[in-house]
Amino acid sequence: MQKGASEAEIKSGYRARARKLHPDVNKEPDAQEKFSEIQNAYEVLSDPKQKQMYDQFGEAGVRQGGGGGGGAQGFSDFGDFSPFGDIFESFFGGGGGGGGRQRRQQGPQQGDDLRVDVEIDFMQAIFGGDEKVKISHLETCTTCTGDGMKPGTRPRTCGTCSGSGVVTQVARTPLGMLQQQSACPQCQGTGQIVDEVCGGCTGRGRLQKSKQLMINVPAGVDSGSRLRIRKEGDAGPKGGPPGDLYVFLSVKPHKEFKRDGSDIYSSAKVSYVDAILGCEVEVNTVDGPVNLKVPAGTQPETVMRLEGKGVPKINAKGQRGTQFVTVKVNIPSSVSGDEKEMLEKLRKGAAVSATAGKGFFSR
Repeated sequence: MQKGASEAEIKSGYRARARKLHPDVNKEPDAQEKFSEIQNAYEVLSDPKQKQMYDQFGEAGVRQGGGGGGGAQGFSDFGDFSPFGDIFESFFGGGGGGGGRQRRQQGPQQGDDLRVDVEIDFMQAIFGGDEKVKISHLETCTTCTGDGMKPGTRPRTCGTCSGSGVVTQVARTPLGMLQQQSACPQCQGTGQIVDEVCGGCTGRGRLQKSKQLMINVPAGVDSGSRLRIRKEGDAGPKGGPPGDLYVFLSVKPHKEFKRDGSDIYSSAKVSYVDAILGCEVEVNTVDGPVNLKVPAGTQPETVMRLEGKGVPKINAKGQRGTQFVTVKVNIPSSVSGDEKEMLEKLRKGAAVSATAGKGFFSR
């Protein structure tokens, strides 16, 4: 929750925290105390005047307003902002940078996750297989094991902040004395000064390195599928554990097959004579060619099914989709004299049959 939050946002944040910390739900020993604290914080920010002070001066502003004295003594009553500092920081976002308590993070932290986009072949997406992936990520420096210091040396406590990582400034305003805390500029909030940095990483604790991974692509993936490779993201600061690598897949189109989920679509061409009389035609599938029986009298654009010739279903082991084959009837734009004579006879025969049939039904 930042400064300037609306009444609805404040109310929503309060309800979420209240449900989590209510003593009837939360059995932690300090649940009642924390529940009371967020109630008090909500009372402050639901008051328009105190909300205006918070938006203008941050937490220090509402604490000064609540001090009642308007002077140094009234301000000193809230010198450490405890326990309200914790509540404003976790519930209301620490004043959005307007004076809430700042804490330096100590010890190793987990590194960032990384993303890499990989394009794979149509057939590999269907049947799976190994794929080489090149990545660049941060690795922990092996010389200093991530602390950034020259081996054998130790850091010293920062004299500016006495190791706290924060510095406090007090300013006199028409509203009284206001206190603001910020990260120590001498140690950048770490509380420690490193006099001799590691030569291997120049004090950063991590190095950018490239590497090649061999990943296994499961059968049945499609464009948009995501693979998670654990611990191949960036190494964490100060020797912290690495994040994960996410591989986002896209599939190259195929010149003959089209895919929709677990089904595959293709076409087969037959002559008009074969469509009339029926035939068997060789059809390509992802498993290789098969013979497809085309029944006599098959009409153009008829769709036929090849069960089990589609894509393996990821969530149903051993099951595959269907291949749908659209029959394309090839009608020639010109015919030879013999063919024309034969077709004329066929047309006359069809006309006679139609007339006979009409006569029969007219009786």
